[in-house]
Amino acid sequence: MIDINILRENPQLVKDNIKLKFQDEKLPLVDEVVQLDKKNRDCKKQGDELRAKKNTLSSQIGMLMKSGQKDEAQKVKEEVVAINAKIAELEKQEESLSARIKQIMYAIPNFVAKDVPIGKDDSQNVQLQTFLQPKEKNFDVPYHAEILEKLGGLDLDSARKTSGQGFYYLIGDVARLHSAILSYARDFMIEKGFTYVIPPFMIRGDVVSGVMSFSEMDNMMYKIEGEDLYLIGTSEHSMIGRFADTILDENKLPITLTSYSPCFRKEKGAHGIEERGIYRIHQFEKQEMIVICRPEESEEWYNKLWNYTVEFFVSMQIPVRTLACCTGDLADLKYKSLDVEAWSPRQKKYFEVGSCSNLTDAQARRLGIRYKTSKGMVFAHTLNNTVVAPPRMLIAFVENHLNEDGSVDIPPVLRPYMGGKTKIEIK
Repeated sequence: MIDINILRENPQLVKDNIKLKFQDEKLPLVDEVVQLDKKNRDCKKQGDELRAKKNTLSSQIGMLMKSGQKDEAQKVKEEVVAINAKIAELEKQEESLSARIKQIMYAIPNFVAKDVPIGKDDSQNVQLQTFLQPKEKNFDVPYHAEILEKLGGLDLDSARKTSGQGFYYLIGDVARLHSAILSYARDFMIEKGFTYVIPPFMIRGDVVSGVMSFSEMDNMMYKIEGEDLYLIGTSEHSMIGRFADTILDENKLPITLTSYSPCFRKEKGAHGIEERGIYRIHQFEKQEMIVICRPEESEEWYNKLWNYTVEFFVSMQIPVRTLACCTGDLADLKYKSLDVEAWSPRQKKYFEVGSCSNLTDAQARRLGIRYKTSKGMVFAHTLNNTVVAPPRMLIAFVENHLNEDGSVDIPPVLRPYMGGKTKIEIK
């Protein structure tokens, strides 16, 4: 959510930003919220004036009664009653106007950074850098589900029977590899100075609306029937929600956290061959990074965060590249975002394995996350980034470390988490 003062002072600036994000259908919202805001402030002003008048009249009643002017006192009482009715009417208007203003402000996107490339969708994202040269295989790389099944590590058919499409069983050494990657990611981030956290896996509706846009919420979140609880789509949701309505100690900023959680998502995305494996699924696990910092620090932290993900993948000998997300590919709360993509030897292309985002103060304004300075209260900046999200990451792992005999090598950094194993053999 942006600062409403910007809308009051320069609504055209907000409209120009909406156009950059190719959301022209939201342009009328700018004029509407400006008009509603003026009405709301007028209502508040009238209400304040009436309350002041009421206080003055109320003090007169006692004086009139003491002096025996009962008829005059009664007239003043009737005037106070009328004022109370008018105040109640104005408060009802304020409540209605404030609710609509909040709804619109939640729909208006955050400002985008000047260095974000302009484009309508993810097809216009811009490659920035590549890390590690992809190694050519001298054999055909099978589909990832086939590799995992031959390793005795994946059962999709049973998962369809128990849970439906988009679920899976990981088994044996593949399940152990999955956990090993998460454990390594946890320790990797702890060594970077981040505090490890396991958050709640369900959050309330007001937290959901604070951390994401309505469209994302509708497409992603599973709601618990009969309760004001949602399954998290990423641990960022409950991690940021932890600081809602909190005044932070400036001396303790930045707050740097790394969290583990399962994640649950309704949307499966584009249809195609990748849907038959474990690329787009309803349930997965993830290690995340969260930073809450001063506004002047957020750009520096943004660059640190995505570099950590690159370093993590390179340490496992997986080639990756970084992409700057274009304006049309940014979610409403994002100021800028960068995707990390891993190389797929089978497809001969990169695919997304993580995303780093700077949301400036958009989430903090929704949730009331502030810190006190000598100049007053300041909204903090929030950032999030994926360390790793298996089992999607397993696709890149098994394809890049696959041998011609069907076995999969385990790089040195993961061997301590795999009981010293150097490879996973075909079962």
